[in-house]
Parts: sequence; structure tokens; C-alpha cells
Amino acid sequence: MKIIAQNKKAYHDYHIEATYEAGIVLLGTEVKSIKGGKVNLKESYARFKGNDMYLIGCHVSEYEQGNINNHNPLRDKKLLLHKAELSKLSDKINQKGLTLVPLKIYLQNGLIKLELGLAKGKKIYDKRETLKKKEAKREMDRMKKISR
Repeated sequence: MKIIAQNKKAYHDYHIEATYEAGIVLLGTEVKSIKGGKVNLKESYARFKGNDMYLIGCHVSEYEQGNINNHNPLRDKKLLLHKAELSKLSDKINQKGLTLVPLKIYLQNGLIKLELGLAKGKKIYDKRETLKKKEAKREMDRMKKISR
């Protein structure tokens, strides 16, 4: 598994309750751009349109060697999930006020996959607490290095 892009901001802004793996319907030039690492997940999210789920706001840069048939960088991309997963996700999103956030895009056996996180937004004090824990851990690691 080769990770192409990660959404580190999602872990800062949300509590991730569960993760799901989804396939993505892509055009040829999008595949080449993504394999080249020209993708940004920061402002993207997943939403239902009818019975299907789409990835919205994911920026895939145009392929440099593409011609006039190049793709639109902000095109909505259909996500491929099993019907049972889709119905379960739709129930959770509607009842609990959760959202689906893309966490990372990776290559697995030559296929481009997306990891979605079922997330609940953090409050400001939660974000501060996370930063304090992170900084305390760094300080402990520094002290361990010095004592060696």
C-alpha cells in the first residue's frame, strides 16, 4: 500500500469514530495526476446525492501532458461502496449529525482507494487539549534523547 495523500487536518478538526475504504470513479487524466501526487484532500468531504455517495471539493490538478480533453480539477467524484455500507452510513449521518471526511488516498494492488472517516467535529477546547498532549509527548521524547 503506497499512500499518495493524507488529510492531517481532519485528525485535528474531528474525532474519527470509524473508517471505511471506498473506490473512486476517475477519468484517465485524473488517475495519472493522482499517481503523480497532485491531489489535495484538505477542503473535501463526502455527501450523498440520491442513492450514491460523491467526494466533493477534492482538488486533482490537471495532467500536464493532457490535451483539450483534460478533466475539471474540482469535479465531483463518485465513490464505490457496498449497498449495505451506504445504507448504514446514511442512517448514521442523518441520526447522529456525523460527517464523512476523506483521510487518505492510496494505491492498493494498482487501484486507487480512498479511506473515509466517520467523524464528529471537535470543539475548540478539544483542539487545544490535543495540541497540549502532542507538545508534552514531544518534550518527553526530547528528554529521553538527552538522557541517553
